[in-house]
Amino acid sequence: MKSECQLDDIFQVMQKKLSHEGLLLASSDTEDRMNVMTIGWGLVGRLWREPVYMVAVRPSRYTFNFIEATGEFSVNVPAEGMEDTVTYCGQASGRDHDKFRERGLTVVSGMHVKSPLIQECIAHIECKVIGTSTVRPERISSSVQNSCYSAGDYHTLYYGRILTILKDV
Repeated sequence: MKSECQLDDIFQVMQKKLSHEGLLLASSDTEDRMNVMTIGWGLVGRLWREPVYMVAVRPSRYTFNFIEATGEFSVNVPAEGMEDTVTYCGQASGRDHDKFRERGLTVVSGMHVKSPLIQECIAHIECKVIGTSTVRPERISSSVQNSCYSAGDYHTLYYGRILTILKDV
C-alpha cells in the first residue's frame, strides 16, 4: 500500500540510492508508450517558490521525447533487491526493449501525472515540468566536459514541480 508523505520521509534513502545504484525515471508519451531509465544524477530543492526535482536527460535517450511531449515524469526509488533491474534499465534502450515487461515491473497510475509509477519501488515522486535548460559547453569546466561530454551529447535539465510523493506503508 502507498500513502502520501513528505520529502523528509524518503530523502535519506533516495539520496543513498541515487549515489549508488541509481533511481528509476519513468515517463510516457502521448500514444501511451512508456519507458523507464536509470538516473544517477538529480537534484531536489526549491526553485521559483516551488518544490522541485531536477533530472538530466540527454536528447539521444528514448525518454527525452516522452518528457518533451508530455511535460511529466516520475522518479521511483528502487527497493532492496532491485539492483539488477536498475542496472538493466540503464543499459537497455526502450527503443528496442519493453523494460517493464522484461523486468516484471508493475505499472501503477499516478495521482497527478500520466507517467507510470513502478509498484515494486518503495517511493515515488510525481513531477510536472515547469522549466528546462540545456547544458552549454561554454558554461562547464573542461574537466566536466572531458569526463561527461566527450561525445557532445549535452543533457537537458528538466525542473519538475513535485506534485506528490508516495511511499510504501
